[in-house]
Amino acid sequence: MNNKRKHHRLTDWDYSLDGTYFITICCNERHPYLGTITKNTMVLSEIGSISSQYWLEIPDHFPHVRLDDFVIMPNHIHGILVLDNSLVGPRHGVALQQPISDIVESCHGMTLPIRKESNQNINQFSKLVKNSVSVIINQYKSSVKRWCNKNGFEYFHWQSRFYDQILTMGKSIDNIREYIWNNPKNWNEDELYNL
Repeated sequence: MNNKRKHHRLTDWDYSLDGTYFITICCNERHPYLGTITKNTMVLSEIGSISSQYWLEIPDHFPHVRLDDFVIMPNHIHGILVLDNSLVGPRHGVALQQPISDIVESCHGMTLPIRKESNQNINQFSKLVKNSVSVIINQYKSSVKRWCNKNGFEYFHWQSRFYDQILTMGKSIDNIREYIWNNPKNWNEDELYNL
């Protein structure tokens, strides 16, 4: 089994735009910090319970996000986020968007502005794009880690990156929902399964 997953983040997509995103967040070294599978059912650890609670609270902090299906697994989380900026009303003072191919590229789970000038250096410490998928996931991961640090679980760490896939309505999203629902019973065949 190949333990390396490819990074599929699109280099010409603005991840703060409306869309449906399938997210996978892994624990460091695939350690089963979040719980165990017993009789095809996920049994959450204390860290797993907090991870679930904080996932459900994402819309409280990012009102332009709707949650779809998600599952906490022993060493990772799968979830569908729907970014819908109409949920927060008109966005006054927001500049008109440039063509998508002119605005963004991605690196390490962060959306970066593209620099067209050939001699200009790109800032290695990129400015995160407000309300983007990267900001949402980075804040989620940080919140869980902060809780762990305050509650005796300092050893807990997330993998530094996360994986995303932009979904289309219809078959694509339905297939991902089915994958999420069946993930616990298919755990032994999961590519993230770690003995």
